[in-house]
Amino acid sequence: MKRVTGVGGIFFKCKDPDQMKAWYNTHLGLDTDQYGTNFEWRQSDEQDKKGFTQWSPFKDTTTYFEPSPKEFMINYRVENLEELVEILKTEGVTITDEIQAFEYGKFVHIMDPEGNKIELWEPNDIEYEKLVIGRTK
Repeated sequence: MKRVTGVGGIFFKCKDPDQMKAWYNTHLGLDTDQYGTNFEWRQSDEQDKKGFTQWSPFKDTTTYFEPSPKEFMINYRVENLEELVEILKTEGVTITDEIQAFEYGKFVHIMDPEGNKIELWEPNDIEYEKLVIGRTK
């Protein structure tokens, strides 16, 4: 069974997310919206399928990264999140919450040995693309 299939997102804390998005837009050309930006790519084993990686600055006071004290969180794309969570539990990995399901995918959070919170995402790229297109209009 595949576990991680790619990076689904990079999230980091900053003092002023809007200023940060504007800076990245001006100087690095990122087409940002209220959430950050998305990088669209094609899946290597199925060239007709799109994939997305989300880039998002968060306000430095966010509690979304807790219980990690770190300034960043990485989201990894996975296949079959329910099965993976059961395997991770047997391996002694700390699961911080229950799986949440949305139209654009399923999410759960785990902790690595150094206290980094990790978001696992089983994406529904077809539905996620609809959100991305809707945000850019």
